[in-house]
Amino acid sequence: MSATQQHDQLKPWTWGEDLWRNKLDKVRAGRSLMPARWKNGARMAVALSFDADQETFELKNGGVSIGRLSQGQYGVRRGMPRILAILEKYGVAASFFMPAVAAIINQDEVRSVIDNGHELGLHSWIHEFNSRLDYETERDLAFRAADTLEKLSGVRPVGMRTASWDFSPFTLAIAREMGLLYDSSLMADDDPYELLEDGEPTGMVEIPVEWIRDDAPYVAMDRMTGARPYGGPMMVADIFRREIEMAWEEGGLFQVTLHPHHVGHRSRIFILEDIIRLAQSKGDVWFCTHAELARYCAEESGLNGAASA
Repeated sequence: MSATQQHDQLKPWTWGEDLWRNKLDKVRAGRSLMPARWKNGARMAVALSFDADQETFELKNGGVSIGRLSQGQYGVRRGMPRILAILEKYGVAASFFMPAVAAIINQDEVRSVIDNGHELGLHSWIHEFNSRLDYETERDLAFRAADTLEKLSGVRPVGMRTASWDFSPFTLAIAREMGLLYDSSLMADDDPYELLEDGEPTGMVEIPVEWIRDDAPYVAMDRMTGARPYGGPMMVADIFRREIEMAWEEGGLFQVTLHPHHVGHRSRIFILEDIIRLAQSKGDVWFCTHAELARYCAEESGLNGAASA
C-alpha cells in the first residue's frame, strides 16, 4: 500500500497539513478570466448547454431498467427535435455534451447538432463516474470518446464535461494531455476562470456549472432510488430567471445545463424558450457556445497553453 493510500485511510481530522493541502491544491480555481467586456461590447454572456445523455444514463448502471432506457430514447425522439427547433427559431447556437456511446447509438442526432451550427463536446464514454476509475482506464475512455465524436461528426471536440460532473484526481491531467481548450465540470465561480493543478496555472479555461443551474435536480424521477421531482417547471423557470437577472446586473455569464429527456417534454420546453426570450430582451447580450466563450476569455486574458487550441 502506498503512503498516499495509507494516509487516505486515516480520519480527516488526523491528517497532517501536507495531506489536506495536497488534496486542496490538486485542482483549484486560479485567476478569473472574466473579460473587461464581452464580445462586441455585450454586457452579459449566455452559454446554453445540453447534456445529451440519452440511453447512457441507464446503460452506465448496467442497462437493467428498460423503462429508464426508454426515458433516454425520449430525449432523442422528442426532446432533441423540440430543442433544436427553438434554438433555430431564435438564432441561438448552443453546446451539446454527448457520451460517445450515445453518439454511436444516435448518429443522426450527432449530425443534426453539427449541421445546425452547434458545438459537440465530450461527456465521457458511457456516462461512467471518473472517480471510480484508475488512471489508465479513465485515459483510455477519454481518448476513445474524443476519437468517436470526431469520427461521427467530422469535428474534434475542444471541450469536455465529465459525466455527473465527477472529477477524479487524474481528470485534469488527461484533459491537458488531450490538448483541450476548456472544461465545464467544476463550480468554484459564476464566471470563467483558469484551472490550477498542484498549485500551478494550466492554461485551461473552466466554464463553471452548478446544480442550481441544471434541470435534473429539480425534475429527475427514479422510482427505484427514491428520487422524486421536488420542483415544478414554473419554479425551475423562476430560479433560472433570477440567475439571469443577477448575471445581467453583474455584467457576467449566465450558463445553464439542460437535458433533452427532462426539459424536452411538452410541459417543460417553455423553460428553454423563456431563458432565450428574457436574455434577448436585454438587448446587449452575447449568446455563445462554450468553445466560443472559452476561446474569447483565453484571448482577452492572454492565456497561454490550451488557449491556442
